[in-house]
Amino acid sequence: MRRRQKVFGALEVLKGISLSVRKGEVICIIGPSGSGKSTLIRCINALQPISSGSIQIEGIEVSDPRLDKLALRRKVGMVFQQYNLFPHKTALQNVMMAPIHVLGQKRPEVEARARALLAKVRLAGKEDTYPGELSGGQQQRVAIARSLAMRPDIMLFDEVTAALDPETVKEVLVTIRELAEDGMTCLLVTHEMNFAREVADHVYFTDRGVIVEHGPPETLFTAATDERTQRFLSQVL
Repeated sequence: MRRRQKVFGALEVLKGISLSVRKGEVICIIGPSGSGKSTLIRCINALQPISSGSIQIEGIEVSDPRLDKLALRRKVGMVFQQYNLFPHKTALQNVMMAPIHVLGQKRPEVEARARALLAKVRLAGKEDTYPGELSGGQQQRVAIARSLAMRPDIMLFDEVTAALDPETVKEVLVTIRELAEDGMTCLLVTHEMNFAREVADHVYFTDRGVIVEHGPPETLFTAATDERTQRFLSQVL
């Protein structure tokens, strides 16, 4: 992923951000609200177009107007702050929908994989449960399983614990940690500093649409050199 900009009207949200991610890496993006973190990963998944620059994902040019978005979605999964589950579908049905209706895969194969994914996120026994009967943390884990059902190479997480109560945050973070340990390439926008410190290979601090400072977590969290980074960390650690 190379230098990119994103402009909304007269507001330049991303200002020439440049970063690269290697296969199997866990990248955490931190920073104050409104700093462009969520916009950045939404651009990576082509949910928002960039105004200039280039984003490349395993040879796919995301900013290409001829982009095959289905091909991109198969490589890049995304989980949002809001769960966006279909309330009239069970947990199992939610996980199965995209592979069947988007990819056209056969139901028996998809169902077996969906059940295995729900077990992977520790929701075995909840297959026939509707979202309204699940806690927020359980719904978010269904959303993670749903994204994994497309067999992506990369997972994007946009503040996935922000809407959860403190008691359910941990169960979602454990799920993400296990994905990282399995070798999944992950980019996370997060306010969970301790989690970023423990799981990230590299942490980027953004403010006002630019990457102010970045480095391994043991360096960034203990020996940040930029005054803006130091001020932010002093407020959240």
